[in-house]
Amino acid sequence: MRHRKRTVKLGRTSAHRNELLANLVCALIDNKRIKTTLPKARAARSLAGKMVTLGKKGTLAHRRQAISTLKQVDSVKELFDNVAPSFADRAGGYTRIVKLGRRMSDGSKMVLLEWVDSIAAPVAESPTVE
Repeated sequence: MRHRKRTVKLGRTSAHRNELLANLVCALIDNKRIKTTLPKARAARSLAGKMVTLGKKGTLAHRRQAISTLKQVDSVKELFDNVAPSFADRAGGYTRIVKLGRRMSDGSKMVLLEWVDSIAAPVAESPTVE
């Protein structure tokens, strides 16, 4: 039985998985939209929501906690200054996943992970994070 086993391991060690998710969220903060696989997007969505919640609180302690998790000071600054204030009146559900179909090489399900309220660049210009 799989009861109470929430963590999606993505075939990686815990340290590698944490760095991967931190990099995905930083790319999402910087680019407003990323193209990745469905399991990675679902895992990154959870961390992105937690980081926006920290950004909405906005204290120094929360900023340091976000830096500790994401490890990129510039992305945390962007999160606290621009992204989190735009979600001030929203209680959750900060991201959306748009399904794109399967990747040609290995058949993985590809998606766009993007912020709900932002109008980002066209799909062709968004970076690919795999």
